Amino acid sequence: MVGFQPSAVQRLLSLASSSALCLMASPAMAAPPASAGLSTPAPTPASVQTAPSAAKAAAPLPSHSGEQITVHTAPLPHIVLYPHATPTGQPIRTTGAQGRSSGRQYDWGVFNRGNGEAAGFGPVGQYGVAPWAEDWSRLRDKSKRTDPFDILKYIALNNSGSIWLSFSGETRLRNWFESRPNLGTQKNNDSGRFGVRNLYGADLHLGSHVRLFGQLINADAGGWNGYGYGTTYRKRLDVQQAFIETRWTMLGAKSGFMFGRQQFLDAPSYMLYNRETPNVPLSWNGFRAYMVWPRLRIDGWDFVQTNDSYTKMFRDTENYNTRLYGFNMTWSAPDGHFMGDRTYSFLDAFYIGYKLSGSSGAIATATGSSNGSNTRNNFGIRWHGIAGPFEFSLGGIWQGGVFRYAKTNEARSVSSYAINTLVGYRLPKNPFHTFLGLQTDVYSGGNKNKNSGTIGTYISPFNPQTNYLDTTTYMTGSNLISFAPLVRATFVKSLSLQVKYPLFWRYSTQDPIYRSSGFYTFAHNFDGKFIGMAPQASLTWQITPHLSWTQYVSRFMTSHSLNRAGGSSATYYQSNFVFRF
Repeated sequence: MVGFQPSAVQRLLSLASSSALCLMASPAMAAPPASAGLSTPAPTPASVQTAPSAAKAAAPLPSHSGEQITVHTAPLPHIVLYPHATPTGQPIRTTGAQGRSSGRQYDWGVFNRGNGEAAGFGPVGQYGVAPWAEDWSRLRDKSKRTDPFDILKYIALNNSGSIWLSFSGETRLRNWFESRPNLGTQKNNDSGRFGVRNLYGADLHLGSHVRLFGQLINADAGGWNGYGYGTTYRKRLDVQQAFIETRWTMLGAKSGFMFGRQQFLDAPSYMLYNRETPNVPLSWNGFRAYMVWPRLRIDGWDFVQTNDSYTKMFRDTENYNTRLYGFNMTWSAPDGHFMGDRTYSFLDAFYIGYKLSGSSGAIATATGSSNGSNTRNNFGIRWHGIAGPFEFSLGGIWQGGVFRYAKTNEARSVSSYAINTLVGYRLPKNPFHTFLGLQTDVYSGGNKNKNSGTIGTYISPFNPQTNYLDTTTYMTGSNLISFAPLVRATFVKSLSLQVKYPLFWRYSTQDPIYRSSGFYTFAHNFDGKFIGMAPQASLTWQITPHLSWTQYVSRFMTSHSLNRAGGSSATYYQSNFVFRF
C-alpha cells in the first residue's frame, strides 16, 4: 500500500495526442511516398485527444514506418485516480490521453475524456467504480510494473500472455453520526452507525474477444442507536457480479455483449447509480450490448434486479418483480475552442424503463400508501461538456407510464418530469483548480389526495448518486425543487474540498416529502412549501493510489413550518476509509 508516482514509461503508452499528430504531419516526420508501397495508418480515436498545455512526460514511440513519435501527457493527479460520478465539476480537469496513458481506461477514443463515464461504464481513473471497466493489459510488459500490486493485476496464463487473469479488491470502512435521523422521524437520536464491506473479484481474459468476470461480497454493520440494517448492510459471502463478455469489431465499431450479473452505470448518476450508502451495491441480471464508433456510441440492455434479501451464504438470485431496460445513444459533438481553451461536449439521448411491483411500486395516498405494479417510461436527454473555462451538464426527463392498484387492478396513467442542471466556471490558471458552480434540480410532484386520474410524481427508485442531491440522503428525487451553489478547490493534487449550500422546497404541497424509501410522516400536518436547507462540505484525501479517506459533514436546518409539523434539524457526519487495488 505504498504510494508512488507513475513512471515515465507508464505514462507514455497513450497513442499520439494532437501534438503528436502535428509531428507526424511535419516534413521531418512525413510518411513515405505512395510509391514505397506503404501507407500511414489512420489515427485511432485516442490519438486525437488534446494534451495539457504543460507537458509532464515525453518519450519516443515507434511508428509503423520505423520513425519515432514523441507523446506528451501529464500523469493523472492522485485525486482523480478513483473519480466520482458526474463529469462536471471534477476536482481537476483531465484529458482522454491522460486516462489512457496513466489511467486504466479502455481505449474508447473521445469518450475517455474527463472521468471517462461518457463511454458508458462509469467513472474510471486508475480504478473504476466497476473494476471490470479497467484495462491492465499493458502490464504484459513487466518493465511497466511500478506498483507492488501490479503483480496481481496481470497474471499471464500462457506463453504469449493472450490468456491472463487480473484481480481486484476493495475494503471500505464507513461510519456516520446523525443527531436526529431522517428529519427527526426515526427517533434513534444521536445514532452512530458503522459498516464494513469487502468486494473482491477476478477478471479472466481468454484472448482479445472473450472474458469472464466474477466478484464476491461480504459485509457487516454495527454501532449504537443504529437503524435500517437489512441485508444490504449485513451480507454473508455471496456473488455480487458474474458475467461473460464477448468483444469484436462490427460495422467499424468496437462492439460487445455482456450476459450475467453485473453493475450498470450507463445513465445519468442523478437518475440511477450504484447504491453507495449501504454496503451492498446495486447489481442486475440480464444482458447488455454496445457499439462504439469514433464519435457515436449506442447501448441497449434488459435486466432484472438481484434479489439480495437472503441472509444465508450464496443465496442471492433474481428479483423478477423489478426490471430495468432501455437504450442509450451518445454523440460527441465536434471539438472547438472558446476563450482560449478547448471545447467539447456529449449529447445523450435515452429511453429507460422501470417495472416495480408490490411495496417497491407503492404510491402515496391520503391515508398512507397503496401497493401496485408501477411501470415508468423515461425519455431523456443530457448535454454535458466544457466550453473554455465553463463546464455544464443540462438534462431533462419526461416520465410516463401506468400504475395499477394491487387490490383492484384499476389503472392510472403517469405524466411527470425532472430537470437537472449543473453549470460552473473553472478559474483559469488557478493553482487550486477552483470550480464555482450552481446546481438546480426540479422533480415533479402530484396529489396524494386523488385516487384516480394522472399521477404526477416523478420517481427515481434505483439509488441515484448519494452526494449529487443531498449528502444526508434525507431528500430524494420526488416532489422536490433544489437550488444549490457550490465551490470546489483542490490542493497538492491529492486533497479536494467541496462546499455546497442546497435549499429545498416541495414541488407540490399536495404531495408529501419523499425519502430514499417511501415518504415522511410527521406528527402533524405539514402544509408548507419550504423544507429547509442543508449546508454541507466534503473533503477527499487520496492518501496513496490505494488508500483514500473521504469525509462529509452537513447541518440540515428544517423550516419553521416543518418544525411545527414535528420535523427536526439535524447534524450529519460520515467518514469513509477505503483500501483499493
